[in-house]
Amino acid sequence: MGTGSASVAIGGAPSAPAVLAAESAALVSRAVEVSKSENTRRAYVSDWRRFERWCSAQGHQVLPADPLVVAAYLAEAAELRDESGGRMYAPATLTRWVAAIGHRHRAAGHTTPGSAEVVAAGWSGQVYERRDSALLLMGFAGAFRRSELAGFRVGDITRHRHDGLHVRLRRSKTDQDGAGTTRALPYTDSHCSCPPCAYLRWLQVVTAFDTGGRPAVIRLLRSAPDFEGHVCRGAWPQALEKIVPVFRSVRRNGILSATSLSGAAIHKRIRQRAAAAGYDPVLVDQLGGHSLRAGFVTQAFRNGADAHAIMRQTGHASPVMLEVYAREHSPLVGNAVTTIGL
Repeated sequence: MGTGSASVAIGGAPSAPAVLAAESAALVSRAVEVSKSENTRRAYVSDWRRFERWCSAQGHQVLPADPLVVAAYLAEAAELRDESGGRMYAPATLTRWVAAIGHRHRAAGHTTPGSAEVVAAGWSGQVYERRDSALLLMGFAGAFRRSELAGFRVGDITRHRHDGLHVRLRRSKTDQDGAGTTRALPYTDSHCSCPPCAYLRWLQVVTAFDTGGRPAVIRLLRSAPDFEGHVCRGAWPQALEKIVPVFRSVRRNGILSATSLSGAAIHKRIRQRAAAAGYDPVLVDQLGGHSLRAGFVTQAFRNGADAHAIMRQTGHASPVMLEVYAREHSPLVGNAVTTIGL
């Protein structure tokens, strides 16, 4: 019809679309965008105020916010349930909260905490890392059974100036009378494989939680330096109770249970960590709660230790069972087939 403008069809007569001028369509589009921006702005303000209130209640600095604090904030909200048992906040809502927190930080000239890996992974991952490192290293170095690991109390483990850790076994499979025995877990050259370092880092979490709950754990993780060297020679925290279990379950929001990990949970965790490390699934299926103890015996034989030296750590009453380990897991150790010149 010669209006001088391109047109957009949106409706009209029942049998044919009507026409809206392009300029009018653009105005409608801009109005929608303005409305959306205004809605987003209002949501961001509300989201930020909620975060401010939470930080104030928990005793955390709000601006700039530590990524660990943001991660804890999200983890807590993700665990909340309504009366029907459903999640109170959808993942999209949590994502918007991160955006709102980031928006306020950018406006104030700060780095956005939402870009940190810990926010995406969850700060409780650091708690899991400390616990599992202690569990695996102590279990392997001490040749402990999973039932023994599950039964540890804080009072059973002491630091020795020269030896590393002294772990008191109050009772074990081969000590049904409860006479008890002590195993030493030594200091090592590398901090990454040092049982005393691993235990200290986990004990710090246990002590912080038992004295100040989750906020205290967050403060501990926020202030802790990067784990780039030995920490086992430094100050050790004083746990409130010697009967506190050492290895406990950890919820996704970082809350520690009051009871010990079960043997079944230790079995499962060993498999999960092996799978996460990239081991072949067939091998992972063969691992379990006894693997740390069996692995100690096998590696000790491979490294040239004799049965008596191995028995001092494992507590075996005779070398008969050790011979079974040797035949099944390290059949070439002491085997003449390696000396016949093939």
